[in-house]
Amino acid sequence: MAKAAAATVVAGDREVRVTSPDRVIYPATDSTPEVTKLMVAQYVASVGEGLMRALRDRPTALERWPAGVHPGITLATGRPGEKADAFYQKRVPKGAPDYLESVGITFPSGRTAEEICPTEIAVPVWCAQMGTLTFHPWPVRRTDDPASLDHPDELRIDLDPQPGTTFADAVRVAGLARELLEELGLRGYPKTSGNRGVHVYVRIEPRWEFTDLRHAAIGFGRELARRDDGVTVEWWKEERGERIFVDYNQNNRDRTIASAYSLRPQPGAPVSTPVTWAELAELTDPHAFNLFTVPDRLADGDPWADLDEEAFSLEPLLRLWEELPGGELNFPPDYPKMPGEPPRVQPSKKVAAHWDAEGNRVED
Repeated sequence: MAKAAAATVVAGDREVRVTSPDRVIYPATDSTPEVTKLMVAQYVASVGEGLMRALRDRPTALERWPAGVHPGITLATGRPGEKADAFYQKRVPKGAPDYLESVGITFPSGRTAEEICPTEIAVPVWCAQMGTLTFHPWPVRRTDDPASLDHPDELRIDLDPQPGTTFADAVRVAGLARELLEELGLRGYPKTSGNRGVHVYVRIEPRWEFTDLRHAAIGFGRELARRDDGVTVEWWKEERGERIFVDYNQNNRDRTIASAYSLRPQPGAPVSTPVTWAELAELTDPHAFNLFTVPDRLADGDPWADLDEEAFSLEPLLRLWEELPGGELNFPPDYPKMPGEPPRVQPSKKVAAHWDAEGNRVED
């Protein structure tokens, strides 16, 4: 069979070339037809308004699935020597067009990199041409002040269902999260994760550092868990039980979640989709929001259209962090040991005599 000629996709004022346009990225399912590479690029262009609201001027990592979402294809985890067909790209790919802008970011390790910083919809469309399905923006915006990259403007509440729980459980907890936010004078914007979870975003004033943002998320999660025994902030999976985990570590530096209007690597090409609170309360199947349904939905209006109209203070959440017991919680394993952090050992494997009061391992 002859190789299909390259196609073009109109993205704003530009035309983006798409090679291998007929490559199947998502196989057909019982409810959706197959999705080609060209269809992915066209989708990205069609949701430009909502997607750019999520990405504009933000350092953005790419989740690339160039071979498509097929059985047996796995996403790289970053282990040395690992081989995988799908991977995260945290640096600007080779061959980037001249209109693509970048921004220098610093990882927790102290290493630096130039990461994509989208300024127009042609950039995400080009990324789709490179196999990107999911965009992972940082919760900061590039400005003329370099310090802006150290001061987040989004709190991201990631409600992650654990084994034994469902999307319905995440929806119920999201309703509790809304009530708590409103009590504190904050406004949350919900979206589906594209799978079983729910994300709630809060626009905040960019006056605090990542450490504060993380502490705010911990304080919020602890108050939710105090009010409802179906919620947990326990880092170790063996301690979470059948509860909804508030993944506070998603608010660390270089920790990101799928943006609004990003495709997810699941059968049927589901989309992480902004919803109203009323819609979320009635939603039973998040996979109903997919590549085929979301563009028309967005054309009728974006539930997050006014997200940037008001920025809130973190202070009410930081008071929860200060007032509720528990202290510091564990960081991700690739982080350096942080001040006050508990021992990085599963509780079931911990031998108390091997650790000092600061969580440092005592040499034998």
